[in-house]
Amino acid sequence: MHAALNTPLNEALGCKYPVIQTAMGWVSTSDLVSASIEAGAFGFLAAAVMTPEECEAEIKSIKSKSDRPFGVNIHAFQKGVDRIIDMCIDYDVAALSYGRGPSSKIVDKVKAAGLKCVPTIGAAKHAPKAVKMGADILVCQGQEGGGHTGYTPTWLLLAQVLDQDLGVPVIACGGFKDGRGLASALTFGADGIAMGTRFMMTSDSPTPDATKAKYLDSEVTKIPVSKKLDGMPQRMILNPLLDDLEKSSKLGMLLRGFSNGMKYKSQTGMSMVETVKAAWGMASKTDMTLGQTMMAGNAPMIIQKAMVEGKPDEGVLPSGQVAGLIDDLPNCQELLNSIISEAETRLKAVGA
Repeated sequence: MHAALNTPLNEALGCKYPVIQTAMGWVSTSDLVSASIEAGAFGFLAAAVMTPEECEAEIKSIKSKSDRPFGVNIHAFQKGVDRIIDMCIDYDVAALSYGRGPSSKIVDKVKAAGLKCVPTIGAAKHAPKAVKMGADILVCQGQEGGGHTGYTPTWLLLAQVLDQDLGVPVIACGGFKDGRGLASALTFGADGIAMGTRFMMTSDSPTPDATKAKYLDSEVTKIPVSKKLDGMPQRMILNPLLDDLEKSSKLGMLLRGFSNGMKYKSQTGMSMVETVKAAWGMASKTDMTLGQTMMAGNAPMIIQKAMVEGKPDEGVLPSGQVAGLIDDLPNCQELLNSIISEAETRLKAVGA
């Protein structure tokens, strides 16, 4: 393997290649994580959308299929997060990833247990704060990335963070799918790349075939950023539901929120009064409308329509813009083999 492909990321996480498979809700399951780590990448289990019991079962499944290191992704405010963190320590998970940072107490706890902390940031100003709190590795996700995203394009964000020279490995994320991207990131100064959409678009991904077909048919210019789903900028493929959301008035959003609230109530047992109270509390503390907060609380159900139930026109399709350039569904081993081979070719060409 080309010497440039041995980076501080490989050493820190124990993976063969400087490539991270990111945590995507209902996509980064034990099946995808097992396949990605066996192929040489470092995979994160999307436990942020799991109960502690589900997380434990998935961790056990990964460990039964592979002895390679992997990580777990959490949301600092999810129910049962403390149990999941204890689980990660007990099962000797290699790393913990997160977006909105957990408390310093949690970070100190996992670091003391030997886990690496790998937060994802979308703005340069968050980088020094994350490192000060204890980040061992920084994943810098640019605007091209899928799902919740920031406003700065990947290469500009990467430059801003690298210029701060924070003393930890920096990983480029948003817009990567192949060896050219990996070689570019390494020569730019990053220590590796992180990919979500590209791993979701593999035969090892649990995403239903009908939904994958929509990703294969997507166009780069039709994967916009919208705040309509939950009030925060989120990149998704333009489909009938997203188009309808974009055209909805505040009243329309409120009605849609209540409709989804009823569905959420039947699934969780949470009363409508409790749902409305929670939404009102969020709306009063932010610039989101009541309709948006209702939608935010029920967004997981809308996403699952496409990503779990295989009904892509009835749900939303979180996606990086790079989906518009992908036209195949290799398995993870084939994907990594291709990425590394192409990266070596490009790195040798630069060296020559």
